[in-house]
Amino acid sequence: MTHSTAPASSLLLDKTAVITGGASGIGLSIAQLFAASGAHVHIVDRNLQDAAVAAATISAAGGRAEAWSCDVQDHSLVGRVFCEIAAKGRIDILVNNAGIAHVGKLSTTSEEDFDRVIGVNVKGAYNCLHAAIGHMVAQNGGVILNLASIAAIAGIADRFAYSTSKGAILAMTYSVAKDYLPQKIRCNAISPARVHTPFVDGFVAKNYPGREEEMFAKLAESQPIGRMATPDEVARLALYLCSDDASFITGMNYPLDGGYMNLRG
Repeated sequence: MTHSTAPASSLLLDKTAVITGGASGIGLSIAQLFAASGAHVHIVDRNLQDAAVAAATISAAGGRAEAWSCDVQDHSLVGRVFCEIAAKGRIDILVNNAGIAHVGKLSTTSEEDFDRVIGVNVKGAYNCLHAAIGHMVAQNGGVILNLASIAAIAGIADRFAYSTSKGAILAMTYSVAKDYLPQKIRCNAISPARVHTPFVDGFVAKNYPGREEEMFAKLAESQPIGRMATPDEVARLALYLCSDDASFITGMNYPLDGGYMNLRG
């Protein structure tokens, strides 16, 4: 879904938001909604072509957006990109959304698989946090939102590396929130259950050819509410948590799970 960026609200008016992995899926929905709410959005993504298309679409609709090519695993590159963004003004908001998935239990997760997931999901988040925090301290304020997962707090089959990485994201969230209270920096997390993104469609098509409809229904029904979340639903919660309306909220994790944690069984 593409948001019109004629201001839907002024919740983020004149704020600058950096969104990693913002060229597709959840990150794209967040970028679109933030721009529609008045933010100047910087889309940081490994795929510059997709990021540029996303930024152009937002700009054509009247919003403000720029695209940046960056592999979040590259500490030096992340630092340079964030410095260039900060040189244009401020970094008011960081959304750590970039991430990858992996299907496998401990015994079927190779060292290469594990390192790849940790490299993107954990080291990548660290690199972006490290690059943003100094700018936020210098300006005496900022908001950080980390995308974790219900897999960080619930046992989910065949998600060993992914669950490990998202557990680390929650630990980072609490640590940053505690350490930077005096500098007026808030840090929270969202933990979605399954969200219907292009990744889900690709996963089902690759692993269950000819059974796509059946498997999609099975994945959807694993949430007690009977469906997957949409990227826009994640974006709306992200908007609230990154706005001044949530100024009293920090160090929190918000499951967005369709009843998965409390209503199963």
